[in-house]
Amino acid sequence: MIKDSLRPLLETYAYNILGSYEDARDVVQDVWLKQLEHPVDGVANVKAYLIRSVINHAINVRKRQDKFRKEYPGHWLPEPIATDRADIFLERTEILSYALMILLEKLTPRERAVFILKEGYNYTHSEIAETLEITVDNSRQLFSRGKGRLGREMNPSKDGRGHEEGLFTLLNVIKAGEMSSLESLLHDDVHATSDGGGKVSAAVNMVKGKTDVSRLLMGIFRKFYMNTPGMHFEIERVNHYPAVFCYIGEELISCMPVDIREGKIRNVYFVRNPDKLKNLHKNR
Repeated sequence: MIKDSLRPLLETYAYNILGSYEDARDVVQDVWLKQLEHPVDGVANVKAYLIRSVINHAINVRKRQDKFRKEYPGHWLPEPIATDRADIFLERTEILSYALMILLEKLTPRERAVFILKEGYNYTHSEIAETLEITVDNSRQLFSRGKGRLGREMNPSKDGRGHEEGLFTLLNVIKAGEMSSLESLLHDDVHATSDGGGKVSAAVNMVKGKTDVSRLLMGIFRKFYMNTPGMHFEIERVNHYPAVFCYIGEELISCMPVDIREGKIRNVYFVRNPDKLKNLHKNR
């Protein structure tokens, strides 16, 4: 049986693979139910056994997710997790950064699991091979292949502390309508991605380049967000990165994580799918 003390750790492993807190909870619950039917009292290292069970089940669920996402309306973004709140349910320090979660979408489920175990949890290839029931050579190949897919983007900083000031500057520039100043805050290769899940309005296509992203940001904030009665903004942190939370009254309608590198905004993510906001709103 899964001890309550192990749940946060197990759910964090699953979340990092799946990008969904609800799916992570379901994975751990499935493993727990299986242990009720087939107790592991005779296993020497129950914690390692449960971690292995959760990771492998999460990989299988991830494969099903990938099939589902082919029909997902627009872009799919990971569910953001508030990492600066006392009531967080996961192992806070082990949650991957939002920018890295996005990058890992390029990998197959097994490549993703190997990369996370190696880079996120410092597993050796022998430990990975044992966990995933593969050979050491296969583990090395999967890791090398995954690094190749990620390319130069592989190592975004895990902790975006100090970047909050950049978001306050961004909001002030938009409020003032200073388009040239807004463009100066953006990286030349900046990208903006939206996820409405087909339930709320969101840009279907990714927007690229500082000119087009500046127009998008200025248009969204000045024409809609700043002209809506009861609209207000808060700067909070999700997956160790600063994010703009947009509220109408008490209702959270958008979470905008921002990836800032070398003082420039490299990526902007509009998470608007209500299913991915409910845990952020609930824990406020």
